Amino acid sequence: MHYKDQLKRTITLKHTPKRIICLVPSITELICDLGLESSLVGITKFCVHPKHILTIVEVVGGTKQVHYDKIRELKPDIILCNKEENTQEMINELETISTVHISDVDTVSDCLELIEMFGEIFNCSEKANDLVVKIRKASTDFEAYISTKETQVVAYFIWKDPWMVAANNTFVNYMLSLNNFKNAFENESRYPEISLDKIYADVNLVLLSSEPYPFKNEHKMLIQSQFPSAEFILVDGEMFSWYGSRLVLAFDYFKTLHYTALNS
Repeated sequence: MHYKDQLKRTITLKHTPKRIICLVPSITELICDLGLESSLVGITKFCVHPKHILTIVEVVGGTKQVHYDKIRELKPDIILCNKEENTQEMINELETISTVHISDVDTVSDCLELIEMFGEIFNCSEKANDLVVKIRKASTDFEAYISTKETQVVAYFIWKDPWMVAANNTFVNYMLSLNNFKNAFENESRYPEISLDKIYADVNLVLLSSEPYPFKNEHKMLIQSQFPSAEFILVDGEMFSWYGSRLVLAFDYFKTLHYTALNS
């Protein structure tokens, strides 16, 4: 059986994969929500959803470094990777072990394509289609909701020391745009380090993400003077950066976020 992954690479499978290794945390959650949890034989240490998964599935490393010997021993039928989260060096080595599927998600449409792709590959199209319908409905409802909201200029922080933000060409930036947020750093690429010697007076809202750096309330005080016109809100980073089935929850979360920003 021949399939295309999201980089348009042809992958070949002799049968429906029964032994899956997933090196992408948000996709591990998706695989479980598609009813395939029992087929997972390897995951990363960052695969924290569903909450019990780390206690029942072998951890083979992180998203940038893995234990290839462990992966070989697990004899996977397929290894699920992502263009952004996993390195090309890793993928080259993993392809000597098993078939590698690479996802590339920049938009909700890309996410829906991936779910439908997995429905075919793993013979679970009914569950995949149900999930696609739920996400499409949640997205459509949110579009109607957000159309009444004013645009706000935002800075979305992902790291401290150095202080880094999400900028253009990221899934986070795409999710910000869905929220009718104008990214103050949209003219920069990826995850730039920013200078705190500068005053960002045009920013209305500063979002401090829970991941990859776990921002807390005390971190607001460290940069408040650089953003004198902004409200500061701690946000769930998974809602902005995890694609897959997490999108079922994300749009309701965003409605709550806008209510909080309006009433803070």
